[in-house]
Amino acid sequence: MESIILGGGCFWCLDALYRSVKGVSSVVCGYAGGTDKNPTYQKVAYGDSDHAEVVRVTFDPNVISLKKILEVFWSVHDPTTPNRQGADVGSQYRSIAFYTSTEQKQLLEATRDDMQQYWEAPIITEIISLTKFYPAEDYHQNYFEKNPEQAYCQLVINPKIAHFKQQFANLLA
Repeated sequence: MESIILGGGCFWCLDALYRSVKGVSSVVCGYAGGTDKNPTYQKVAYGDSDHAEVVRVTFDPNVISLKKILEVFWSVHDPTTPNRQGADVGSQYRSIAFYTSTEQKQLLEATRDDMQQYWEAPIITEIISLTKFYPAEDYHQNYFEKNPEQAYCQLVINPKIAHFKQQFANLLA
């Protein structure tokens, strides 16, 4: 198994999308990229920790490649907007990707460069070495499945899932 840590706005969106991908064995919402040694949702949500909302995607590289995982990442959020995704504003919602090996770093940079052709503005995603991943509180894990009628799920996540299913139908579990 292999893992990668990705942040593309609210972690609930990426969590819901990656859970439906064939070959993904787990998705964990969490925090990374800040200096606070005890990040909580309260601290992160109010921008008091420098952490970003992220997901740790664990997958079987014999079923789905890291390149495909990253193609999904670059396609399901706007990597050109600093510190925001839609109505979610703040550094906690920045586009960010964490690598744990030279190979991951090189593939992140290569796929970013390949995907630039699809965006008019420059991709500004931070690509940095992972120092520490902090799992989010239990109530954030698999949030969409547990709260499908919640307004954010209906108005933000559902449309992303519909678009994702159209674009990546061949990757669905």
